[in-house]
Formats: sequence, structure tokens, C-alpha cells
Amino acid sequence: MTYNSKPWLKRYDPGVPAEITIPAMSLVDLLAQSVEQFGDSTCIIHGGREWSYAELDSASNRIAHYLRGQGLKKGDRVGLFLPNTAEFVIGYYGILKAGGVVMALNPLYTPPEVQALAVESGIRFLILAGAAYEKILAIKADTPLEKMIVVGPGSGLSPEEDVAWDWVMATQPVGTVMGVSISPDDPAVFQYSGGTTGAPKCAIGLHRNLVANVQQFRQWLVNTQEGEETVLVAIPCYHVYGMVLGMNLAVRLGARMVLIDNPTDMDGLLRAIETYQVTVFPGVPTLYAAINRYPAVLAGQYDLSSVKACISGSATLPMKVKREFEALTHGHLVEGYGLSEAPTATHCNPVLGENREEAIGLPLPGVDCRIVDLETGTRDVPVGEAGELIVRGPQVMQGYHLKPEETAQTLREGWLFTGDVARMDADGYFYLVDRKKDVIKVGGFQVWPNEVEAVIRRHPKVREAAVAGVLDDEGAEYPKAWVVLKDDAQAAPEEIRSFCSDYLTPYKIPREVVFVGALPKTGVGKVLRRVLAAQERGI
Repeated sequence: MTYNSKPWLKRYDPGVPAEITIPAMSLVDLLAQSVEQFGDSTCIIHGGREWSYAELDSASNRIAHYLRGQGLKKGDRVGLFLPNTAEFVIGYYGILKAGGVVMALNPLYTPPEVQALAVESGIRFLILAGAAYEKILAIKADTPLEKMIVVGPGSGLSPEEDVAWDWVMATQPVGTVMGVSISPDDPAVFQYSGGTTGAPKCAIGLHRNLVANVQQFRQWLVNTQEGEETVLVAIPCYHVYGMVLGMNLAVRLGARMVLIDNPTDMDGLLRAIETYQVTVFPGVPTLYAAINRYPAVLAGQYDLSSVKACISGSATLPMKVKREFEALTHGHLVEGYGLSEAPTATHCNPVLGENREEAIGLPLPGVDCRIVDLETGTRDVPVGEAGELIVRGPQVMQGYHLKPEETAQTLREGWLFTGDVARMDADGYFYLVDRKKDVIKVGGFQVWPNEVEAVIRRHPKVREAAVAGVLDDEGAEYPKAWVVLKDDAQAAPEEIRSFCSDYLTPYKIPREVVFVGALPKTGVGKVLRRVLAAQERGI
């Protein structure tokens, strides 16, 4: 048995092809295809309002016209600083139609975080919520930002300065933007990733990369039909997971896209599933687990029987969670695996076929996989043994923005070195063993220990700090900090956490802070985060 023999192909659901032809098209073409086929059908549902595919097309044209009129050039970066709203979807496709590159930002980011990313990635324009406008305006002069489009409060803005979303919608043409040619090989998105070393890097996803992944899942979801599905987009669209397997996949299917901007509102989410008869629901294990134990669900107050296909990502899906959710919905919940460097997935368990406990599944159609030795990355390890997972496929990124050395380290002879330690069984199912990199995944979002440690070290009482990921009782990962205080200094854990809140978005803030006398280190003084994490697990 070898990796080249692709044993996983025998485990595909009937109807899933071993290889697929990826159409030579951009995401703009993808939308145009669905507009032509499903123009009058509902595309977006949010906040009690609906938008058809034709209305999405017209509104995104208005955004494209405005950006081009302000001097946007092909390849310029445009930030989207919004939750899951209609304006996110409209802005996303408008940016792409103008020839821009989408740089989606978590709307919980602090101004210093936005400033750093805007400077590094070169964001010229930003679409953001009115509630964040004043804070971002304060740092605008220290960034490449030229114009902002403000959604919500701020309608009195002058067109000579930053403008209101409603003004753009009222004044710009609805027709197709002429003179802009979008190629499948043009960059579509910039997505920050932990890369191979744990330091944040900006992965460049081409149009063809995202189209390829959408097409792969169109084939994988054998129990779905074009024009007949309703997709619940509760995972954030500013993350490639929600962007590709929520928003883009919904467009490819000609589906209704139900946008959830606050997934912590469990009743609102459950009402949306029941009201709109959701059929496809990508998510994360903690969300499915929360639904399983929600009192109103257990009391039978919500009908979730419309759900038929759910992809779980970001963390291991416990078999208990899978079984309980499938019992509630009578649908299929399957675990997948992906990373920002292959936006967004490379593996998934069969939707109808066998799912194996703790397996991330089978490589998607058109994806080649190998497990190689950790030392050199040049030798295939025997089937069943652990090594670094490397993949090759049409969704693999172009590289990292302004990081040629990191790109060369991660992309070698067409193979993407994931930095994850995995193994493959004899039937082609893959299993994650550990992470080669130290990145912490919190509810699907990446937290880089270096960034959090740097903030903690700014505290005047702190001498040293280390941050690593640990697991709670439900298997969800969160950041924990080990802090060495300066001589004679005293502090409480909440003091450190409060300090972090001025610089970090909430999910990056350590849930736990413990004070220690010293940190474990190598002979050259490098802190051993793995030792701390292992001690936490009692190893």
C-alpha cells in the first residue's frame, strides 16, 4: 500500500468522481453563472429581509463602480470589517468585480490590530460598520487607508471624505463595470494564517483556488441539488471556512444563504433553521454540541429535521456530538479538515458513507496526499505511521504575501507542507496526531502565541510570558498563559487579562493566567510551550 495508490478513492460516496475538471472561471464568473440561472430566486436572507441573486448582482456592481471611481487598481486590497450581513456579501463580490482583493477582518479586532494588518497588507479601502468608524478613523492616518464606506450610522458623511453605504447604493450605476478583466489566476483574497512557524502570514488565494474548493464540495455533497438548498451561514464569512463553504458554496448551488451575525443567540439561530428550512449547515464542533444540549432543543421546541448535510471543521468532532446531532436532525454531520493555505478544505468524511472516529476524512477529488518524515520532508513514512501531512491540489494557495522564504518553505515542488502531524490508515482515512506548529485554534480562529506573549510582556509587572493551547472538558482549545512576574511584583490573573483586552480581540485573550517562578526552556533559551501544554495534560 502506498499513498500514490490513493486507497481513499474506494471509500468515496457513489457519484463522487475521483478527479474533477475545474472550470477556468473566477468568483465573479461563478456569481454571474448563478445570476443567469437563478436571478429571481432568493440569494441572501438577513435581518428579516431578502435579496435575490439579481439584486446582489446590481448592488455589488454599485460597490465596484464606486471603488473604480476612487482609483482602485487591479490587485489593490480592500478590507471588509463586517460580521455576517448582506453588506458583507455585496461588498465581497463588489470588490472582486472591481478587480480588488478581499482582505476580510474580524470585526472584533481592536484598532491596533486593524492598523497592523492594514499596513502590512496595504489596504487602500475599507468597508466597515458605523459602530467601528470613529475608532478606525483615529488610526486612519497611520495606515494606507484612503476611503472608508460606512454601513449604518454615518449617513451624513461627505462624499469628498469617507462615504455612507446608503449613499453608494443610491448614487452609483447598477450596470456591469466595464474595462475590468478578472482572470482565474488573479488574487481574490488575502487570508492571515499561522503558516508553518506559528507567526501570522498572509496567504494569497487566487480566484481559481476558491472556485476549485467550491467545485470539490459541490461534488462531495451528493445529497444536495442546485436551486433547492438553503445554507445556514453561521460561521464567519471573514474566515475562509465561512467564506468558501458558506457564502461561495451557497452561490454555486444557487441556494438561499441565511446569514447569522450572532451565532451565540441560540434561539435566533434555531428559529432560522426552522423558519427557512435550512438544509446545509457548515459549523464547528462547539456549535453543534451547544445545540445538542440546549434546553429548548431537548424539550422538542424546535424542528430541525430539514438539516441534511453538515460539515464540521476547525477542531476534532467528538463522535458523541456527531451521533447526538444526527439523532436530533436525522441529517448527516461529517468532519473535514483544511487550512487557509488551501482555502479552505482538503479532506472530508463521506456525507453518506463511513465516518471513522477522530478521522479528518478522505482527500477531496483532485487532492493528492502524502505523509512524510518530520526531519527532511523528503521520505514517505510507512502507511499507518505518523509524519507531516503534505497535500497537492487545485485549491493550494499561490504563496504568502511578501514572504518569499516562508513561501519556499511551505510550497515545495507543488506540495503544500501543512505543518500538521498526521497518519493514514490502510483504507485512506487520515487522522491528525499533533500540530507541528504552535498555533492555537479557538472556535476555528487562529491565535498566535507570539502575538499574545508580546502583549503580556508589555505589562509593567511582567518579566516573561508563555502562551499555549489547552483543552477544556468538551475538547475545545483555548489559550492559557504562564507568567513570570518581576521581582517583588504582585498581580492578579484578571489584571493581566484586562490589560490584554486593550490590545487583543476577545478570543485571543488567555482564558487562564497562572503565575510561575520560571518557564521551561531549551539550551539556547527558547521557551518550550509544548512542555507547558503537556504538563497541563498531565503527560
